[in-house]
Amino acid sequence: MRRNTWILTPLFVTAIVVACGIALFAPRVALAHAVLVSSQPGANSTVSGPEVAVLLKYSSRVDLEHSTLTLLDPDGKVEKVAIESEPSPGLLSAKLTGLVKGAYVLRWQVLATDGHITRGKVPFQVK
Repeated sequence: MRRNTWILTPLFVTAIVVACGIALFAPRVALAHAVLVSSQPGANSTVSGPEVAVLLKYSSRVDLEHSTLTLLDPDGKVEKVAIESEPSPGLLSAKLTGLVKGAYVLRWQVLATDGHITRGKVPFQVK
């Protein structure tokens, strides 16, 4: 009866050692997805209308040209919000106008400099 002795050959052992070395010492890709760090208005906060300043701070620089904001109003209507500026890297500002009393959801989508898109939402109330 013949046994499989190829597992213990020097070539196979060398291949395993090289593969483990590559896995352990290969440079890691720095992932810099843009995660929302803070927002104004804050999530689940209550603000006074009819105008509300929006300031969204992310964990990394975002591409202003490929980022979007939309607002879902109390009636379920979705409206695109113009991003006014990027006061500093990773910070977006906008202004919401004409808000009436009720529940709103600010939806954001940003493209980080690592090329990945992240999105989320900030629900808030207007009193």
